[in-house]
Amino acid sequence: MDNINQIRNFCIIAHIDHGKSTLADRLLEKTKTIQITEGQMLDDMDLERERGITIKSHAIQMEYTAEDKKKYILNLIDTPGHVDFSYEVSRSIAACEGALLVVDATQGVQAQTISNLYMAIEHDLEIIPVINKIDMPNAMPDEVEDEIVELIGCDREDIIRASGKTGEGVDKILEAVVKRIPHPEGDPKAPAQALIFDSLYNSFRGIIVLCKMENGIIRQGEKVKFFNTGQEYTADEVGVLKMDMVPRKELACGEVGYIISGIKDATEVKVGDTVTSVDNPCKEAIEGFQEVKPMVFAGVYPIDPNDYENLRASLEKLQLNDASLTFSPESSVALGFGFRCGFLGLLHMEIVQERLDREFNMDVITTVPNVSYKVYDKQGHVKEVHNPSGLPDLTLIDHIEEPYIRASIITSTNYIGPIMKLCLDKRGELINQEYVSGNRVELHFFLPLGEIVIDFYDKLKSISKGYASFDYHIDSYRPSKLAKLDILLNGEPVDALSTLTHESNAVAFGRRMCEKLKELIPRQQFDIAIQAAIGGKIVARETVKQVRKDVTAKCYGGDVSRKRKLLEKQKKGKKRMKQVGNVQVPQKAFLAVLKLD
Repeated sequence: MDNINQIRNFCIIAHIDHGKSTLADRLLEKTKTIQITEGQMLDDMDLERERGITIKSHAIQMEYTAEDKKKYILNLIDTPGHVDFSYEVSRSIAACEGALLVVDATQGVQAQTISNLYMAIEHDLEIIPVINKIDMPNAMPDEVEDEIVELIGCDREDIIRASGKTGEGVDKILEAVVKRIPHPEGDPKAPAQALIFDSLYNSFRGIIVLCKMENGIIRQGEKVKFFNTGQEYTADEVGVLKMDMVPRKELACGEVGYIISGIKDATEVKVGDTVTSVDNPCKEAIEGFQEVKPMVFAGVYPIDPNDYENLRASLEKLQLNDASLTFSPESSVALGFGFRCGFLGLLHMEIVQERLDREFNMDVITTVPNVSYKVYDKQGHVKEVHNPSGLPDLTLIDHIEEPYIRASIITSTNYIGPIMKLCLDKRGELINQEYVSGNRVELHFFLPLGEIVIDFYDKLKSISKGYASFDYHIDSYRPSKLAKLDILLNGEPVDALSTLTHESNAVAFGRRMCEKLKELIPRQQFDIAIQAAIGGKIVARETVKQVRKDVTAKCYGGDVSRKRKLLEKQKKGKKRMKQVGNVQVPQKAFLAVLKLD
């Protein structure tokens, strides 16, 4: 297509489960891009289908003949809605000029809707508000319209009512995309400049780079250069993304497509980098999006120590497809060699673990997740600690700061009491509360991130019967009284089970951990002492009783000293066994610690 005026790049943003992917199906069907054979055609990962969530952004090109009889090329990027995948959304937004803001007619505006919307407004995207699921019996389109008008400040006429299920309103959406979203700004004659917004690994073709052409043209067979790494390659194949990849002679200015250049090394492609041509390179890189900051850290270790190198290769390939994953090597006494991985949240951590298992057949153990702390020593130096075992000695520490988040929770007024109690129990402080509309209220809290990492989201969903929506961003680091809790088995610390926790709940937490471990650690031939210690002080203890053979069974009658002699002999054996015997901590124990309530 020669005319850049007939290209529209847009994404769909919404809260989780507001019907983005179903609406995308209807758009694809209407433009006759594909036959819809099953729901959510763009969610192609098994995991996405099973859980009914979008994990990856998906780009696809549609052709649409508008009412003015012109043919338009529409590039759609379907994005995830869960707070843990907001990085995917930020990258998709960087590659678009407009966004469909989808709001569920039965649930109204929720927390994630607002945060994704602000992200789009920061990038100056044209917003088209859509109310979805209006065919539902419990839909309340008028109230939701009020909320949207209040949120964006648009006119009521701008809001499109639609249904992803019946296909109502889809024509209006397509016309609005053509009329209201601006075409890409770019100079076809300038040096080539393409923004990489995603990449995938294919074992036959190497790394496939998905990019948006900001300026210029990249032709097949041309030499291209990656700006940040300075590496040069030949573009063996370029093309656009339909349901499959469709090769083309060239990628023109404003188009969204892919480049395959046979790159094998995962570290050479950085999402957010700029691709340009070698013969006529551009002067500077495109202003990309900010580096991702992981929030939750956990150790990932192979169950079989010989799989360490395979795990590294798997993580590198996974990182291509999920740029928000970070990892660095670490070792642990209990688990051997592994990696300290950074995730955006707990769901993200769970998904990464599942994908390692399904896509790469890696069996891994994940340690207790924790957040990063700033530790100040008495000389005033500061050190970031992601792992409790990396803490310096307590005598050297002046104070520790932990990250606080600013959380926004939107819920109906019936659940304000229990939700407030939950947040205050987690050492939260209420900033303010605003009534959104009718009986819905938005609560703002400062909360320590460390308290949220383990089970906050699940508890919030269960006490609000699934109606509270939760969104957060990092606010600041604050000084905090934290204690390092160690778990000792027969006097030996298990570094993978140590945690940093607030002094006020350290003793109770240690006691619960000891009780839980007592249930899970199998009995041995000798007693196992499970102890929780803060510094040098033991705060809780449980004992796993030994399995004993009754050595006095064959000794009947006679003097009691005969029995005692046999028992003494057994005791010596037990003592020797205790010196050489080691205690296996099952994987269930690591997982159970996460689910302590």
